[in-house]
Amino acid sequence: MSQLAYPVRGLGTLWECPPAAPDALGAVLGRGRARLLAELDAPRSTTELARRTGLSLAGVSQHLTTLRAAGLVVTHRAGRSLLSSRTPVAEALLTASV
Repeated sequence: MSQLAYPVRGLGTLWECPPAAPDALGAVLGRGRARLLAELDAPRSTTELARRTGLSLAGVSQHLTTLRAAGLVVTHRAGRSLLSSRTPVAEALLTASV
């Protein structure tokens, strides 16, 4: 009898520290929104963002709505999930504030 095992997805990043939101950007957007932008280095769901930031699901949803209205975040469907990602404008803001 043989055994086949697969490693858990994302295990390699389990103990990585999340990127810090730049202080200047936090002063303009608010710490929560700046933190969410920093976390969106890859497309992420609202649930994953809440888990990574410690914000509530409702809070993340409200912040994403505001960031989307400002043109800093776009959301697309991937199967049954909605994934948010940064726009080029958000990338420029993060780069300029470092």
